[in-house]
Amino acid sequence: MSSTQQYLLDAYRARQLGEPAPPAPGESRVVREWRERRRFRAVLAGRRLRGGPRLLPRRRRSRGSGALG
Repeated sequence: MSSTQQYLLDAYRARQLGEPAPPAPGESRVVREWRERRRFRAVLAGRRLRGGPRLLPRRRRSRGSGALG
């Protein structure tokens, strides 16, 4: 069974049960490519990226004794 046939079967079952239809095959790939292209253009334009994967781990704050101790 192809991915298109499986999608059509799942969409039919969802409609019969009154549930939302599953995403069409390939939709997530298109969204991911769009997001990657947008992030790439931001880098070329010199804008800061937000919400992407962290390349370096976050530094932990020390839990030393403060004024409230």
